[in-house]
Amino acid sequence: MDCETLLQQVLDLGAYRAAVIPMADVGFDRSFRAMCESNACGSYDKCWMCPPSVGDIDELIRQAQGFDHILVYQTVGRLEDSYDFEGMMEAARRHNLLTRELTKRFSDLPFAGKLHLGAGGCHMCSVCAKRTGEPCRHPELAIPSLEAYGINVSELAEASGMKYINGKDTVTYFGALLFSET
Repeated sequence: MDCETLLQQVLDLGAYRAAVIPMADVGFDRSFRAMCESNACGSYDKCWMCPPSVGDIDELIRQAQGFDHILVYQTVGRLEDSYDFEGMMEAARRHNLLTRELTKRFSDLPFAGKLHLGAGGCHMCSVCAKRTGEPCRHPELAIPSLEAYGINVSELAEASGMKYINGKDTVTYFGALLFSET
């Protein structure tokens, strides 16, 4: 499948914008791990796809840098105002539905290597099996975040020709499909 067809499919499924760029254009920053360790989201060491369980930051960065291309996609949700928490959660839910659909479609593509990274934690299960002391229930569908791999999302947005912030009273989420054709 060519990149233009893949981009169009992502847009047809509901992405606001999408672009394919070389992995060489992606910025990485180890300090994102420190942000995860601060546990602002409450998922540190409570989700298989979040640090520290997702893996060593240097190894994850090396793994991501081993791909040739990255298809970056974003969704944008409209909010009533900047305090519209319910609107933010609804936009996140819609983004995660798109991410799950892309995971299904991406798994069928004949790339030599591929990795899907999403926004925030995995969100595949309502309660991660890590919290109940079980192995991941859906390792083939589980999605780590861009930040867990040390990807600077604001720089990624710029490198792919997208806005990190899409205007007043909006919330923007990003995901990415990393792939190598050979």
